[in-house]
Amino acid sequence: MSTLAEHADHGLIKSLDIPGNPDGPLAGIDVVVKDLFDIAGEVTAFGNPDWGQRHGKALAHAWIVQRLLDAGAHITGKTTTVELAFGMEGRNIHYGTPINPAVPDRLPGGSSCGSVAMVAGHRATVGIGSDTGGSVRIPASYCGLYGLRPTHGIISLAGAAALAPSFDTPGWFARDAATMLKIGEALLPPARPLSTVFLKVGPAFANADPAVSAALEAIIEQLGPMPVIDPAPEGLDIILAAQRAVRDRETWATLGGFIETNPTLDPVIAGRFAATKAATAAGAEAGLLVRRSFTARMLALLDGGAILVLPTSPCPAPMRDADQPSLEIVRNRTIRVGIIAAFPGLPELTIPVARVDGAPVGLSFIAGPGRDLALLELAADLNLA
Repeated sequence: MSTLAEHADHGLIKSLDIPGNPDGPLAGIDVVVKDLFDIAGEVTAFGNPDWGQRHGKALAHAWIVQRLLDAGAHITGKTTTVELAFGMEGRNIHYGTPINPAVPDRLPGGSSCGSVAMVAGHRATVGIGSDTGGSVRIPASYCGLYGLRPTHGIISLAGAAALAPSFDTPGWFARDAATMLKIGEALLPPARPLSTVFLKVGPAFANADPAVSAALEAIIEQLGPMPVIDPAPEGLDIILAAQRAVRDRETWATLGGFIETNPTLDPVIAGRFAATKAATAAGAEAGLLVRRSFTARMLALLDGGAILVLPTSPCPAPMRDADQPSLEIVRNRTIRVGIIAAFPGLPELTIPVARVDGAPVGLSFIAGPGRDLALLELAADLNLA
């Protein structure tokens, strides 16, 4: 077996060789799996050795792992995650920070850092990750890959460690649209159709670096003229505050018991959990009211199959040696846009379409619930990447 020391830079925790159904539609596709999904006989460490020691070996595969095997996929490894999936940078003090194969002097993004690095480095065809506030979409953008955050609840999280259950969803990475679609056909129900109405999300472009906005605006000219809309006239910061109030309350309810056993944590991650402990029920209830109104507004915008278009991330991947205060600024700007799909539980697909300062940047498409497969079909048809 390969060792952690040999593969930390690639994002691989452990090599595996679990063949799938040889007659399935995914036969021949190598898949790596983020280390928060159970694989029978293996320890799910969730990015933290203490978690792994206290939970032991999994007795069964997570739903998504079993579904992929049944469809013919070959599971070839478990991959690094940011500790307890609570971070967007891609760093892990226990298992190492994977190198971003697209730009090695920059971070890979997280929390699905290992899966994205393995696919971007051509060491796997598909990487399975999870997305709470951006943990599939952002690494995909940073590493120049396709990435999908599906409709919340459309793919089972049975057998997966949780961070904030009403936000968490599995997702995946691939280097091309055809592979993304092939995985989607194995995991998703039939698609609800999309229209050809594209809506540009004005505040998301305004939130991005000017160079990123300019690069992406040049790309979306291929889609023709599109109205500019603002899904949050009260301001994205109001939506962000509500999302954090709900997420933090959920996160402490989910993981607070473990945190209070004093596991060894990265100080940055420990600080984030301290903030979740302070979240109040009243704050979460107020946040849920905002969530309901924002969700209703988003559903109205997307009724009939319209598609929102926006930058996946406001900037390229931060430098690998960036200090934590700088990373927190980037994180806040990034989540401000990530919540547009995550708060109402909508599907978002990011496509690698441009480079800024030599680093990849992605363009995102958000659709109404249940239109996931149609988004993947759209990506294959658009040929923007």
